[in-house]
Amino acid sequence: MASSTRVPPTEITGIYGALLKTMSRRMLGQVPEGAGVMWHYPAVFKDMMRFGRRTESWNRLDPTLATLATMAAAATVGCSFCLDLHYFLSHDRGLDEVKAREVPRWRESTVFTPLERRVMEYAEAMSQTPPAVTDEMSATLLDELGAPSLLELTARIGTMNMTARGNVALGIRSQEFSASCGLPPLAAPSSDHAST
Repeated sequence: MASSTRVPPTEITGIYGALLKTMSRRMLGQVPEGAGVMWHYPAVFKDMMRFGRRTESWNRLDPTLATLATMAAAATVGCSFCLDLHYFLSHDRGLDEVKAREVPRWRESTVFTPLERRVMEYAEAMSQTPPAVTDEMSATLLDELGAPSLLELTARIGTMNMTARGNVALGIRSQEFSASCGLPPLAAPSSDHAST
């Protein structure tokens, strides 16, 4: 099978590589093609993974809001890998799968609360080039969430932008993790991503 990535995957080797393959198969049922792409420079891959794991210890923001924000950022950037992986992780972590499924069309969907909509609007605005976050957006979320949660929200969206933009640039695409655990497909993306 030919690779769809812009940098062809390389073989994942060594002790850390064996551990990575074992953990990937245990968590996802397969080793993502993107892992082979990133393995061309294991130090970069390890540092990015280490930082990603550390973000999982952040706990000031509600986990559902964190997932919706990261998925909205991924949708804005256009990272199908990130969207699919986070949908799968929502299922795996017992979060609301219906809401996670609807993130690509959150503006039209009726399943989200007003706060969830404001969080996704913030994620979308922050993920545009140039960023389109307004004083009003920030002030409203500061009042509703408090400073620690708003800082975590902003950091999570920034982290997703780094990951998603890198994946898009390298041609790393969805590997249908959600389909492997029987989840229905993600909702079709909204045709209009402009802020309201």
